[in-house]
Amino acid sequence: MVRRPLITVLAAALLTACAVGPEHVRPSMTVPQTFDGTRAAEARTTVADGATVTTAAIASDASFWQAFGDPTLNALVDDTLAANHDLRIALARYDRANALLRGARFDRLPTLDASATAVSNRASAEQAPGVPRDARESDSFDAGIGASWELDVFGRVRRGVEAGRADVAASADDLRALQVAVVGEVATAYFDLRGLQERLRVATENAGNQQQTLALVEARREAGQDSDFDTARASAQAATTSAQIPLLDAEIRVAIHRIAVLSGRTPEALRATLSPPVALPRVPRTIEPGTPGDLLRLRPDVAAAEHRLHAATARIGVATADLFPRFTLGGLIGSQAGDIGRLFERDSETRVVALGIDWSFLDIGRVRARIAAADADAELELARYQQTVLRALEDTANALARFDRAHDTDVELERAARDSARAATLARMRFDAGATGLLDVLDAERTQLQAEDAFAASRTRTVTDAVSLYRALSGGWPQTLPQQELLEGYVSGL
Repeated sequence: MVRRPLITVLAAALLTACAVGPEHVRPSMTVPQTFDGTRAAEARTTVADGATVTTAAIASDASFWQAFGDPTLNALVDDTLAANHDLRIALARYDRANALLRGARFDRLPTLDASATAVSNRASAEQAPGVPRDARESDSFDAGIGASWELDVFGRVRRGVEAGRADVAASADDLRALQVAVVGEVATAYFDLRGLQERLRVATENAGNQQQTLALVEARREAGQDSDFDTARASAQAATTSAQIPLLDAEIRVAIHRIAVLSGRTPEALRATLSPPVALPRVPRTIEPGTPGDLLRLRPDVAAAEHRLHAATARIGVATADLFPRFTLGGLIGSQAGDIGRLFERDSETRVVALGIDWSFLDIGRVRARIAAADADAELELARYQQTVLRALEDTANALARFDRAHDTDVELERAARDSARAATLARMRFDAGATGLLDVLDAERTQLQAEDAFAASRTRTVTDAVSLYRALSGGWPQTLPQQELLEGYVSGL
């Protein structure tokens, strides 16, 4: 008698099942066709170390840092991706989102449970007056398997699974974005270190030259050719230059400590490895950024923001489903007997089938409040997505602007360093010949130090600007994650 109406209800539920709430649609934003100020015609090819390469190949290199040709940097990046603790934290969050998604998927299936009880009961003489002691004792045994299943007529469960899938995808993109940030920080810190080592070399060489000048002035003073005033000026300049050496050495140690911690080591672990100086690499003259549309498809932070918007949109449907009745199908099959030996005999079987309807229509105010809160969350994620897009465009435009003119600065400062070194050599030669005074020598040496230090700093900035541009473009970053099949199922499962 129960089967026919249950079958009718189930058929009607399956035929009319729908998922309430809005469907996620990728937000549309107007973005420029090209980045402002990019040299489109010049950016098709570039020359690096005498070889012509396409800039598109540079931007899409699977591991762009390998293009710098530094095996130490390559090893540091590999170590960082394997051992960086921030990445381990992000991976744990990704695994947590996967676990929650698996739990949400089980909500689509019946919940099964098994139970068994054994009861021995004896009533007191007061409860059963006049009844013999043996008649007041009774035993009861039962065992059964129960199941309950929410019929997802209005899509509450399906929207929850949809939100869970979007959360997993967002966590995966968060991990990718952190890979971009951490590896970019390692490369930047590494090239800062090499730049500081070059500046230390410049300061050390200039300090040596100025010590030679001081020794010459002291010898001339002892011969009665120069005064104590000249000696004091030469000594002051030599001391000023020498004072830069311990400052640069301290900054070098700080950079080594930063790289070591980023790669999951103690601060002093890489001291011996990174202390030997290595020249800064050459960088391409131009890097093709692609179009803003290409950028938005590559940036993992933009993808993560969109997935969070998707999850918030799906949760509107979860909240909206509470406006409608919730149907639950339950059942129990088991056995009950007064003697454990007869527990599973034919006449001891029990069976229960039930259809439950839960509709909190009297609590409509609270339901609508939850829907309003879910709507607000979706608006928040939409604004966050739009802000992420604008910041991605800003990051790339700024990185392009800096890198675009960095080479021009390098050319001028290299010329200044070369000319100032030649002028200092000539000034010392003229001073030795008595054709000029000490002031000209000191001024030439000070100018040489400033020009060579500025050129070393500019070269460092050019290389780190290239890293910043690659980082903004998010090109050439590792894209593999554990449990990748869940991400692939994300697209096909919605």
